[in-house]
Amino acid sequence: MKRVFLLISFFITAAAAVGWLWFSKPGWDAAPTLTFPAIDGRQISLQQLKGRPVLVNFWATSCPGCVKEMPALAALYQELGSKGFTIIGVAMAYDPPDQVLRMVKERSIPYTIALDTSGEIARGFGDVMLTPTSFLIAPDGHVVQHVVGELDIDSVRRQVRAWLGS
Repeated sequence: MKRVFLLISFFITAAAAVGWLWFSKPGWDAAPTLTFPAIDGRQISLQQLKGRPVLVNFWATSCPGCVKEMPALAALYQELGSKGFTIIGVAMAYDPPDQVLRMVKERSIPYTIALDTSGEIARGFGDVMLTPTSFLIAPDGHVVQHVVGELDIDSVRRQVRAWLGS
Protein backbone atom coordinates (compact mmCIF):
# COMPACT_ATOMS: atom_id res chain seq x y z
CA MET A 1 0.00 0.00 0.00
CA LYS A 2 2.87 2.35 0.85
CA ARG A 3 4.42 1.69 -2.59
CA VAL A 4 1.17 2.57 -4.33
CA PHE A 5 0.95 5.82 -2.37
CA LEU A 6 4.55 6.72 -3.26
CA LEU A 7 3.97 5.87 -6.91
CA ILE A 8 0.82 8.01 -7.07
CA SER A 9 2.64 10.89 -5.29
CA PHE A 10 5.50 10.62 -7.77
CA PHE A 11 3.15 10.79 -10.79
CA ILE A 12 1.21 13.74 -9.37
CA THR A 13 4.46 15.62 -8.68
CA ALA A 14 5.82 14.78 -12.14
CA ALA A 15 2.58 15.90 -13.81
CA ALA A 16 2.63 19.18 -11.88
CA ALA A 17 6.26 19.82 -12.87
CA VAL A 18 5.58 19.08 -16.54
CA GLY A 19 2.55 21.39 -16.45
CA TRP A 20 4.56 24.17 -14.86
CA LEU A 21 7.34 23.82 -17.44
CA TRP A 22 4.84 23.69 -20.28
CA PHE A 23 2.90 26.81 -19.30
CA SER A 24 5.62 29.01 -17.80
CA LYS A 25 8.16 31.13 -19.64
CA PRO A 26 11.41 30.72 -17.73
CA GLY A 27 13.27 34.01 -17.58
CA TRP A 28 10.34 35.90 -19.06
CA ASP A 29 9.12 37.79 -16.00
CA ALA A 30 7.23 41.01 -16.53
CA ALA A 31 9.40 44.07 -15.99
CA PRO A 32 8.48 46.08 -12.90
CA THR A 33 6.15 49.05 -13.37
CA LEU A 34 8.55 51.77 -12.30
CA THR A 35 9.13 55.40 -13.17
CA PHE A 36 12.68 56.62 -13.74
CA PRO A 37 13.63 60.18 -12.72
CA ALA A 38 15.87 61.22 -15.61
CA ILE A 39 18.62 63.77 -15.02
CA ASP A 40 17.00 66.06 -17.62
CA GLY A 41 13.87 66.32 -15.45
CA ARG A 42 11.67 63.85 -17.34
CA GLN A 43 9.81 61.05 -15.58
CA ILE A 44 9.99 57.93 -17.77
CA SER A 45 7.83 54.93 -16.97
CA LEU A 46 8.36 51.48 -18.39
CA GLN A 47 4.61 51.41 -19.14
CA GLN A 48 4.99 54.26 -21.63
CA LEU A 49 7.85 52.38 -23.32
CA LYS A 50 5.82 49.21 -23.88
CA GLY A 51 6.04 48.21 -27.51
CA ARG A 52 9.73 49.15 -27.66
CA PRO A 53 12.85 47.20 -26.70
CA VAL A 54 14.46 48.66 -23.58
CA LEU A 55 17.80 48.07 -21.89
CA VAL A 56 17.98 49.08 -18.22
CA ASN A 57 21.63 49.30 -17.16
CA PHE A 58 22.56 49.82 -13.49
CA TRP A 59 25.96 51.48 -13.16
CA ALA A 60 28.19 53.52 -10.87
CA THR A 61 30.84 56.13 -11.51
CA SER A 62 33.30 54.07 -9.44
CA CYS A 63 32.69 50.84 -11.41
CA PRO A 64 35.48 50.06 -13.94
CA GLY A 65 33.30 47.60 -15.90
CA CYS A 66 30.52 50.18 -16.15
CA VAL A 67 32.85 52.86 -17.47
CA LYS A 68 34.39 50.37 -19.90
CA GLU A 69 31.04 49.40 -21.46
CA MET A 70 29.68 52.96 -21.74
CA PRO A 71 31.16 53.68 -25.19
CA ALA A 72 29.66 50.45 -26.57
CA LEU A 73 26.26 51.29 -25.06
CA ALA A 74 26.47 54.80 -26.51
CA ALA A 75 27.30 53.39 -29.96
CA LEU A 76 24.44 50.87 -29.70
CA TYR A 77 22.03 53.64 -28.77
CA GLN A 78 23.26 55.88 -31.60
CA GLU A 79 22.79 52.99 -34.03
CA LEU A 80 19.32 51.84 -32.91
CA GLY A 81 17.81 54.64 -30.79
CA SER A 82 16.18 56.38 -33.75
CA LYS A 83 14.57 53.04 -34.70
CA GLY A 84 12.83 52.66 -31.33
CA PHE A 85 15.42 51.22 -28.96
CA THR A 86 15.71 52.82 -25.52
CA ILE A 87 18.55 52.60 -23.01
CA ILE A 88 18.10 53.82 -19.46
CA GLY A 89 21.27 54.00 -17.42
CA VAL A 90 20.41 53.93 -13.72
CA ALA A 91 23.01 55.49 -11.41
CA MET A 92 23.12 53.66 -8.10
CA ALA A 93 21.80 55.30 -4.91
CA TYR A 94 25.27 55.55 -3.38
CA ASP A 95 26.61 57.55 -6.32
CA PRO A 96 26.68 61.31 -5.60
CA PRO A 97 24.39 63.02 -8.16
CA ASP A 98 26.96 65.73 -8.96
CA GLN A 99 29.52 63.03 -9.79
CA VAL A 100 26.98 61.27 -12.06
CA LEU A 101 26.13 64.52 -13.86
CA ARG A 102 29.81 65.31 -14.35
CA MET A 103 30.54 61.87 -15.84
CA VAL A 104 27.52 62.03 -18.17
CA LYS A 105 28.69 65.42 -19.44
CA GLU A 106 32.38 64.44 -19.75
CA ARG A 107 31.54 61.25 -21.64
CA SER A 108 28.71 62.75 -23.70
CA ILE A 109 26.38 59.87 -22.87
CA PRO A 110 23.53 60.09 -25.40
CA TYR A 111 21.02 57.77 -23.73
CA THR A 112 18.77 58.51 -20.76
CA ILE A 113 20.38 58.53 -17.33
CA ALA A 114 18.25 58.20 -14.20
CA LEU A 115 19.21 58.86 -10.60
CA ASP A 116 18.06 56.17 -8.17
CA THR A 117 18.70 58.28 -5.07
CA SER A 118 16.28 56.27 -2.90
CA GLY A 119 17.27 52.81 -4.19
CA GLU A 120 13.65 52.17 -5.22
CA ILE A 121 14.53 51.26 -8.81
CA ALA A 122 17.25 48.82 -7.74
CA ARG A 123 14.78 47.21 -5.32
CA GLY A 124 12.16 47.01 -8.07
CA PHE A 125 14.56 45.01 -10.20
CA GLY A 126 15.24 42.46 -7.45
CA ASP A 127 17.60 44.38 -5.17
CA VAL A 128 20.38 45.11 -7.64
CA MET A 129 23.60 45.58 -5.70
CA LEU A 130 26.36 44.80 -8.20
CA THR A 131 27.30 46.93 -11.17
CA PRO A 132 27.08 46.72 -14.04
CA THR A 133 23.78 44.86 -14.02
CA SER A 134 21.53 44.99 -17.06
CA PHE A 135 18.01 43.94 -17.96
CA LEU A 136 16.93 43.60 -21.59
CA ILE A 137 13.19 44.07 -21.87
CA ALA A 138 11.25 42.84 -24.90
CA PRO A 139 8.65 45.06 -26.57
CA ASP A 140 5.93 43.04 -24.79
CA GLY A 141 7.32 44.20 -21.43
CA HIS A 142 9.03 40.97 -20.33
CA VAL A 143 12.61 40.72 -19.13
CA VAL A 144 14.38 38.38 -21.53
CA GLN A 145 17.94 38.86 -20.34
CA HIS A 146 19.43 39.68 -16.93
CA VAL A 147 23.20 40.09 -16.92
CA VAL A 148 25.44 40.82 -13.96
CA GLY A 149 28.73 42.07 -15.37
CA GLU A 150 29.57 43.50 -18.75
CA LEU A 151 27.12 42.87 -21.57
CA ASP A 152 27.76 40.97 -24.77
CA ILE A 153 26.87 44.00 -26.89
CA ASP A 154 26.77 42.00 -30.14
CA SER A 155 24.20 39.62 -28.65
CA VAL A 156 22.06 42.53 -27.44
CA ARG A 157 22.38 44.21 -30.86
CA ARG A 158 21.22 41.05 -32.67
CA GLN A 159 18.22 40.65 -30.35
CA VAL A 160 17.17 44.29 -30.57
CA ARG A 161 17.57 44.36 -34.36
CA ALA A 162 15.37 41.25 -34.61
CA TRP A 163 12.65 43.00 -32.58
CA LEU A 164 12.95 46.15 -34.64
CA GLY A 165 12.98 44.23 -37.92
CA SER A 166 16.23 45.84 -39.03
